[in-house]
Amino acid sequence: MNLLNVFLSMPPQAAEGGNPLMSFAPYVLIIIVFYFFMIRPQMKRQKELRKYREALKKGDKVITTGGIYGKVSEIKEQHVVVEIADGVKVKMDKSAIVMDMSDVSANK
Repeated sequence: MNLLNVFLSMPPQAAEGGNPLMSFAPYVLIIIVFYFFMIRPQMKRQKELRKYREALKKGDKVITTGGIYGKVSEIKEQHVVVEIADGVKVKMDKSAIVMDMSDVSANK
């Protein structure tokens, strides 16, 4: 006899008679998996990026969110001045700094 036929021929009371908490178990498991594989790593990356931005100092080589490579020439509370070429300086928000260029060269 096919398992599907056995399940379909079961009376509704037998199917509903189980523990109501067990019906929520798959949803709880999905939430736990999402937390450990998606939410937690993203929070960790954001925390590391925030620490990196707070630790910026003059002379650091950086990459911006727009993909511009440069060197930090001045740091203020909310913004950074980045030198992108000889004598060309750009004032940008600290949140536009993505990573250190030494990280990129180490990965190649």
